[in-house]
Amino acid sequence: MKKTILIAEDEERMRRVLEVNLQDQYHLLMAKDGEEALQMVKNKEKEIHLLLTDLRMPGIDGMTLLRQTKQIRPELPVVLFTAYGTVESAVHAMKEGAFDYLLKPIKMEEVELVIERALRETSLLNEIRHLKEEIKSLYGVDNIITQDPRMLEILGMIRQVADSKATILLEGESGTGKELVARAIHLNSQRAGYPFIPINCSAIPKDLLESELFGHEKGAFTGASRRKIGSFELAHQGTLFLDEIGEMPKELQVKILRAIEGYRFMRVGGTEEIDVDVRVITATHRDLKGLVETGEFREDLFYRLNVISFKLPPLRERKKDIPLLVSHFLEKYRREAKGRSMEISEKALKALEQYSWPGNVRELENCILRAILLTRSNRIELGDLPPEIRGERVEGLPIVPKDYEELKRMKRYLKKRAEEEVERAFLREALMRNHGNVSKTALEVKMDRRQLQNLIQKHRIDVKEFKIHKT
Repeated sequence: MKKTILIAEDEERMRRVLEVNLQDQYHLLMAKDGEEALQMVKNKEKEIHLLLTDLRMPGIDGMTLLRQTKQIRPELPVVLFTAYGTVESAVHAMKEGAFDYLLKPIKMEEVELVIERALRETSLLNEIRHLKEEIKSLYGVDNIITQDPRMLEILGMIRQVADSKATILLEGESGTGKELVARAIHLNSQRAGYPFIPINCSAIPKDLLESELFGHEKGAFTGASRRKIGSFELAHQGTLFLDEIGEMPKELQVKILRAIEGYRFMRVGGTEEIDVDVRVITATHRDLKGLVETGEFREDLFYRLNVISFKLPPLRERKKDIPLLVSHFLEKYRREAKGRSMEISEKALKALEQYSWPGNVRELENCILRAILLTRSNRIELGDLPPEIRGERVEGLPIVPKDYEELKRMKRYLKKRAEEEVERAFLREALMRNHGNVSKTALEVKMDRRQLQNLIQKHRIDVKEFKIHKT
């Protein structure tokens, strides 16, 4: 479909030249002066993708038309025609929001290039705007799924503090949605148009973490072949999310404290301080106050981070949210269900509600995805759920042993099974966090890659299952 260009030009000859040269590529609206062009701009029923206007026209001139157009349709790109003597005015118009200006006498090749560039860049900006709105609709505070009174209270407080620059500490077990809440705080604030930079402090080797946070200068250490911009700098005007802050090495904690207190830092190997405007949100599954008491975490940093804190309840304490979350995940993974409209049986849902969910919402999501991939129908049944969730008894063994030998045999069996279940849960959680990337998973969990690969093969886990979480 042809894009629509509005041309405002008082010289009939110029209008005709533009019309002849552009009418094959674009749908043209011609205005003989600024007043006529402004009426077309005001008519919201007319779709206009670009305004070409002369700077000097009787009545409403190009500058006035530009200003009023930007008030009515701020996203509409405006390109000006100007004579050599009014270049200064054209530069001023650029500051007022014009996309570009063209010098008279015009060259049609140049006009066509500027039009193409303006339409392309505006299209990209509109796409970015749309994506940002889509992200906000997915991760905003209003889209966190819950009917739990404590969670609803937390969300209400988040709306109150979102625009504050105060640091926020999110506490809660792994999988309770701390990063989701951090993103919601960011998207609900005036910083939403700027970067949200997440850093997992436990996933980055200790000797690389300082460079990751603050960046480094070329030659700062062996292998530093070029300057690197750190996360504090990348998050300028936005939000820096430090996940698992309890794993922060003690020697780095003082540097984090200084950076947060003064909003300034130096790159590794640098000599000049860099000022940043950044909102810091931290999260941990550990008891930071307990770590302060044992000397593992700096007390002054703890109080600096703990200005506003929220403790997210585990899923086992918000069982009424399980049906809501299940419905959400069934819809979320519709594509993996190959277009099937998935549902869940009452028995399967009851089993999900009775399970303790040590991995919280993340484990529930993974469970639903697994069931969707394994079931051959459009209904998840009890048999599609993992054995531990079904609550099955140990096959071939009585619940209460009859004698001492049977007790020892059961204990050996249960110990082995418990170890296997812990290993399996450990692998699945780690692989899901890293989207099935074995090398990244090995680095995060501090294991040799071959050792991790052997454990994956032992439990016959298909890493492809977790690559779906990239989308």
